[in-house]
Amino acid sequence: MKVLVAEYAVGAGVDEYMLEGRAMLGTLVRSFVSCGHEVFYPTAGARLGAGKAVMTRGFEEALEKISKKCDAAIVIAPDEMLGDLTEIIEENTANLGCPSDSVRLCADKLECTRILEREKLPVPETIGSGDYNGDFVIKPRFGCASEGIHKSKRGTLKEGFIATRFIEGEHLSASVITGKTQLHLTVNKQLIEINDSISYKGGMVGYRCGRNNEIIDVAKKTVKALGCRGYAGVDIVLGHKPYVVDVNPRPTTSIVGIARVLDTEIADLILKSKSRELPSEVSAKGSFTFKKEELSGL
Repeated sequence: MKVLVAEYAVGAGVDEYMLEGRAMLGTLVRSFVSCGHEVFYPTAGARLGAGKAVMTRGFEEALEKISKKCDAAIVIAPDEMLGDLTEIIEENTANLGCPSDSVRLCADKLECTRILEREKLPVPETIGSGDYNGDFVIKPRFGCASEGIHKSKRGTLKEGFIATRFIEGEHLSASVITGKTQLHLTVNKQLIEINDSISYKGGMVGYRCGRNNEIIDVAKKTVKALGCRGYAGVDIVLGHKPYVVDVNPRPTTSIVGIARVLDTEIADLILKSKSRELPSEVSAKGSFTFKKEELSGL
């Protein structure tokens, strides 16, 4: 099978996201190659030790061109761009990621939160406009990673921003694959630095605590409520409840560690989620910790 794996930072040459982007891309490309597939990836210059590089100066044009020649494709990009890029894939080949409408829903943090509230899933109090007063996290309504996120006690929201109640607890994520059935992969501890701003520094994949089942249950219900398919990551703050604070409808940086602890190829699971039954469970050996600045060596 010919498979396109496209990652925005590498394909468009965006230095700001290059470390995480290249690490995710390399993980997926190597896994698909290990499963016996012919793998193509667009790049503005960076090259991997596996797969076939397709040099490009335009990421969208590359997706359009390469996807037409492949049997399946998956794309990773900032959430606010991912819906349109996924739609290009859907028009030309089998999409191995989340559907474009689900991607757009997850990218809208306010609408995503409102849906989860209606489904009775635990989310922080969220204000979409006007004044706020208390311990809140201010974040862009649309956006990814930790860019533009900071704490604030009171103020008036600027257009394009929302306020979510700050939750004391452990910063975790859960990685889930969804197809005809659902399969949880790992619970992960996020290394978060909280001052006036909030920044992501890395993570530990394969984190175990006494509440893993509770975390996994909420994560599965979350991605199902939002229509996610394939791989998705759910960011959670574990307080007296596992509060959902963000949903990533795409491979996340945790996949770098997941590929190292699972006894199954992540590419095989992603492919199975498209057309076949997923296994009821997969085994993970130990844990894997990484720091953001170390990703270039992974």
